[in-house]
Amino acid sequence: MDYKQAGVDIEAGREFVNKIGSAVQSTYRQGVLGGLGGFGGCFEIPSGYKQPVLISGTDGVGTKLKIAHQLDCHDTVGIDLVAMCVNDILTSGAEPLFFLDYLATGKLNPQQLQEVVVGIAEGCKESGCALLGGETAEMPGFYQVGEYDLAGFCVGIVEKSAILDGQNVQVGDQAIALSSSGIHSNGFSLVRKIIEINGCSWEDKPEELGGKTLGETCLTPTQIYVKPILKALKNDLGIKAMAHITGGGIPENLPRCLPDNLSIEVNLNSWQIPPIFQWLAKTGNVNQQDMLDTFNMGVGFVVIVPPHKVKETLAFFESEEIPSYHIGKVIEGKKDIQFVC
Repeated sequence: MDYKQAGVDIEAGREFVNKIGSAVQSTYRQGVLGGLGGFGGCFEIPSGYKQPVLISGTDGVGTKLKIAHQLDCHDTVGIDLVAMCVNDILTSGAEPLFFLDYLATGKLNPQQLQEVVVGIAEGCKESGCALLGGETAEMPGFYQVGEYDLAGFCVGIVEKSAILDGQNVQVGDQAIALSSSGIHSNGFSLVRKIIEINGCSWEDKPEELGGKTLGETCLTPTQIYVKPILKALKNDLGIKAMAHITGGGIPENLPRCLPDNLSIEVNLNSWQIPPIFQWLAKTGNVNQQDMLDTFNMGVGFVVIVPPHKVKETLAFFESEEIPSYHIGKVIEGKKDIQFVC
């Protein structure tokens, strides 16, 4: 026997590497040393920092991949993978430098996985970081035919004195929300259950979605906030803390940027909840608290600013074509969220 008979196709692996070369190289930025194919990726720390701090993050795409597999649509989940990592490290004020990916599949399909990597490269370019390297594992018998899993790893840099850790947040500071592009990459186990139990199809076009299919809406990639946020940090908006609204929604993620003795009062009527969440709540008979605990509900990222910077901050994000909303204020509390209507 040989390796191919055991289920691992070395030639397909070589073909895949050749296919993704141009996409990977298109992400290279200043600091990248060497090229594709080494055992490790090299990146030179940028000059100009007095006390540079490296900040890292890792994440995946979750069961949203199941929808990509079922619809045979693979060009957006790579963007999700990058977004989930870079948005996390961004909350500390870090500029993403480079990204690594891990891709595992049962049988390597070069064309399918090329689409995935092209999406990863697109996410890297959108966030200004280099796709420095990765690993592709062919694992016969471990995954269903046609399926794959993804994990991503990102490293960013920030001046030590500029790290945002929430310690400067105080009572009276205000919360500004940046809109999400949709469900992003959290809560899809519930989404898929609602679809299954109600006998829906990914090709269905509920009236609420304005002509879009459920599949198209659910595969909308996660919004990447890197470039506008880094620009905002340079524009003296007085940003004191930031939160990426991922798994656990606003209740779990927004308190993470607060000191232990503070909370945030959030007005549920201060932003428009996107139609997909309204459809999920109605179709799945999901109560409001469970929706808030599972989904971002249209809020993908939050910045905390002083009261006198609210109008300026809203105007800034409007100029960046990112819908933003004044959703609440910091109050005394126990590092939680208090919802009001």
